[in-house]
Amino acid sequence: MSKISASETPTSDVIVIGLAKVESRDGKKFRPVSSGFKIDEVSLAKALAEIGATGAKDEVLKLPGINQKLLVVTGLGAHAENYSHETLRAAAGAAARSLAGIRKASFSLPHKDSTGFAAIAEGALLGSYSFDRFRGKTKNDQKPPLASIEVQTRFGRERSILRRAEILAKNTHLVRDLINTPPSHLTPITFCEDIRSLAKKLTLKIEITSDSQLKKLGFGGIIGVGQGSANPPRLLHISYQPKGAKKSLAYIGKGITFDTGGLALKPAQGMEAMKSDMSGAAAVCAAILAIAELKLPIRIDAWAPLAENMVSDNATRPSDVIKIYGGKTVEVLNPDAEGRLILADALVRAAEVAKADKKRKFEGLVDVATLTGAQVVALGTRTSAVMTNDESLSKRFLSCAESTGELFWPMPLPEDLRASLDSPVADIANIGERMGGMLVAGLFLRDFVAPETPWLHLDIAGPAYNEKYPHGYTPVGGTGVAVRTLVALAEVTARR
Repeated sequence: MSKISASETPTSDVIVIGLAKVESRDGKKFRPVSSGFKIDEVSLAKALAEIGATGAKDEVLKLPGINQKLLVVTGLGAHAENYSHETLRAAAGAAARSLAGIRKASFSLPHKDSTGFAAIAEGALLGSYSFDRFRGKTKNDQKPPLASIEVQTRFGRERSILRRAEILAKNTHLVRDLINTPPSHLTPITFCEDIRSLAKKLTLKIEITSDSQLKKLGFGGIIGVGQGSANPPRLLHISYQPKGAKKSLAYIGKGITFDTGGLALKPAQGMEAMKSDMSGAAAVCAAILAIAELKLPIRIDAWAPLAENMVSDNATRPSDVIKIYGGKTVEVLNPDAEGRLILADALVRAAEVAKADKKRKFEGLVDVATLTGAQVVALGTRTSAVMTNDESLSKRFLSCAESTGELFWPMPLPEDLRASLDSPVADIANIGERMGGMLVAGLFLRDFVAPETPWLHLDIAGPAYNEKYPHGYTPVGGTGVAVRTLVALAEVTARR
């Protein structure tokens, strides 16, 4: 990963500054802005005008410098006295993406406090990412990410801010790497091995439940989904238990390492993106690794139910009935609505473990899942959904999301839709009303959470995997969404 440092005076011969849109009486359409870096605004404005600069967000332009090798101009959108942290984060990320192959660059973007400084550092690190593990002869043709980042600032020189940015970026990159890894190499077993090796370095407690143990203990959801695959399912549990922690949270992530749809087989077109169906599991595992490295004073249990949803003579059939951990039965009307089945097992088990710990106040369950295509229909590919049975927890989470720049939007759990999940042969069916499918999936999960337990359901189906074009600090492929907000939630909860 890129190295990062801070300096009051840039030391690189590659300088990144901002460009903002303005409307003025003298005809100016944009304005170069920086964090104290001296520039000839008149000459620069003339050069930028000649190449059609606008200052729009995601615009990155490169010019030969007078006293520098290269001047990089990154769009900030409308001019402001104080740019939002997400504007700075995205502008820094877009610039960093454009500097692949460069050894070092100094980022002189305008900010007025340590929060802005932190956002620039995060954005530059998040934007400096590539995935070339599976390239062969073309690997040397790929430009490596920006190697060294320097942020010009007079705020927050403290190493702690840069260290936090490094930890967040490193673990977001981990999620991206896991998502981008092909299913031929990432199975429930290899996922556990990869995470276990990282967790051991932080002396975290790790428990991996095998398929035979899952069957014996009654984890019918995970077994039911995974039984059709030659790659057996697993339940990964990571526990971070710092001394003196008075509060705790449980994070649960959907871990379908590949989703064919099972006997409700998906169309071939687009199925390749189903390697991203373990994004939730990757996010919660990366979040606990970051929380442990930051040494936050809160207990976190991360649960990753892992399975491969495949077609075979052993696969769960439409109309089969399975028993979830804890005893509730489910009629599986659609084997492609499988994520909610493995999450149900993990939700019940996570709550059971949390409630057994009488020494800490349990603040709630948070599940993260690429759960429904209906999420994309409702909110698009950049905004994730939040559903809850506890408004105070939801508000706290959404406040954290605002600070991290990750887009989440609250959605309801309408009681009138719950009846559509009724089954004539089991306690509940795994699908119901098609219209409002995202909400119906949330209602299904709510059935496996005790009413008194604070719970959040995050549907990240669209934002977890970017199939279009890079933007800001977000690459094509796995995005790593939710990691930074889960860490922020732990920080805020620990302080309450």
